[in-house]
Amino acid sequence: MNRYTTIAEQLKKKYHKTEEVNNFKQMLYRSADIYRSRTAFKVKDSNNNIISITYEDFKKDIIYLGTSLINKGFANKKIAVIGKNSYNWCVSYLAASIVGIVVPIDKELHTDDVINFMNVSESNCILGDQKNLASIIQSKDKLDNKDTYFISFSNETKNNSNISFIKQEGKKLYENGLTDFDNIEINPDELRILLFTSGTTGNAKGVCLSQRNICSNLLSTYGIVKVKRSDLFFSVLPLHHTYECTLGFLLPIYSGASIAHCEGLRYITQNMSEYHPSVILCVPLLLEKLHKNIVKNMNKSLPDKFKKENENPFSALPFYLKKIVKNKVKNTLGGRLRVFIVGAAATNPNIISDFRDLKLNSLQGYGLTECSPLVSGNTDFFQKDDSAGLPIPNVEYKIENPDSEGVGEIIVKGPNVMLGYYKNDEDTKKVLKDGWFHTGDLGKVDENGYLYITGRCKSVIVTKNGKNIYPEEVEYYLNDNPLISESLVLGIHKENDDETYINAQIYPNIEAITDYLKGSVPTKEEIKKIISDVVSSVNKKLPNYKHIKGFDIRDNEFEKTTTQKIKRYGNNTKTK
Repeated sequence: MNRYTTIAEQLKKKYHKTEEVNNFKQMLYRSADIYRSRTAFKVKDSNNNIISITYEDFKKDIIYLGTSLINKGFANKKIAVIGKNSYNWCVSYLAASIVGIVVPIDKELHTDDVINFMNVSESNCILGDQKNLASIIQSKDKLDNKDTYFISFSNETKNNSNISFIKQEGKKLYENGLTDFDNIEINPDELRILLFTSGTTGNAKGVCLSQRNICSNLLSTYGIVKVKRSDLFFSVLPLHHTYECTLGFLLPIYSGASIAHCEGLRYITQNMSEYHPSVILCVPLLLEKLHKNIVKNMNKSLPDKFKKENENPFSALPFYLKKIVKNKVKNTLGGRLRVFIVGAAATNPNIISDFRDLKLNSLQGYGLTECSPLVSGNTDFFQKDDSAGLPIPNVEYKIENPDSEGVGEIIVKGPNVMLGYYKNDEDTKKVLKDGWFHTGDLGKVDENGYLYITGRCKSVIVTKNGKNIYPEEVEYYLNDNPLISESLVLGIHKENDDETYINAQIYPNIEAITDYLKGSVPTKEEIKKIISDVVSSVNKKLPNYKHIKGFDIRDNEFEKTTTQKIKRYGNNTKTK
């Protein structure tokens, strides 16, 4: 009798072929050799003209910067990088991680937090945007290392401390025989990347990654999502985060593709028409905003008989109109876009389906900084819109202690799993057990191996009678309504009552509510009444113990992490 072959098992026979690399220097030299004169980056010069930087020039810049860093005594030292996504950031990251240990830091952090991370990591040097460096220099007395070396990405700073001068200095040294950079031998299994997570539960930890961790992850990703040499990756998410760094920077460099950096969220549309990207890494929030604008513009431009208020009219259009709409949408996104890679939180499957109708693929995945980052993903071969996909090559996951519904903690094993937390054996032992990494995320796996994320262990709400409520599930139903922009579901306790009640913090979509009221600006009472009706309709879809018992309406958006996850702590959790 034939045994049923799961889709996860079928996938193993379909992987794209990859060429093994286990460290960044090997990857860089290989790519520069194979793709020498191809474009690695598209950047704007001082006159705002788009110019191309070849793989060969990229390699040289890294060698020159690295040579200068070695000459200044930073071999095997911690070197921090901070700033917005840029070519100089990428050069600095690779030079720092080949010469020493790179410490990428979030440019949005408060200066005190940046200094704290520099002190904890014992960074000796920092490269970055002048704006970030200036604020650190102002508080220099708080730095443990008073001899910290600052290198600015700006050419407006004094010569001896800007990156152009440092590279020129390195070029002279290299051409005069200081070829130490070429001779560096990297142990692929030692700490070379130190990242500080600022997760949605508050306490940042230093995650220790090796170059094998990250190289294994980019090879696994290439195995399930083919990157073409003709692809141009449009880099929007912050590069200090492993998601963008591994998949939006190192993966295209391994693959011979090109990269262009977004100049800021308000420039997304303009930059897309300038650079004509084919691949974008994004978070669900960005995908939702693009989707919302596309639906809005469709309803504006279509003949009246095809319009649908607050709904996507595409599926009901005749075939000749569908073709016109597809081309129009594609052109507004630069004309070449073929795939969105989506991560950091769950995406509404209807949005993924809508984009597919427009011939735009959206591949959703799941990952964590501690896993370099990808664990599972939808692929070129198999897709399931409501899931986080299948295990990536060489990585396995399983559910520990599943409940009656199959939900339990997701644990992961593979070459992508971190070395541990920096100088924190206690927390490392809590999460790394018998070779398995305990993610702290809750999920379930179906009979085909597809992974479904149901929430965070820490955010589970437990009722008095022992029922588990995953707030993300209730939030999904709330956020599915166009009249709500975003929500956060909490378990609260009332005085003299040991029962846990479900409360929702809701940020309404005022624009959609105004349309709903046929153009009149809503009063506070009207907003409350409309949201109350939405909450009632959501409660009808849920069992009694998951019902929302109260809600607060927020005047402002929730505070978010840099990957646009709502923080489940601090001001966001204060109920009225």
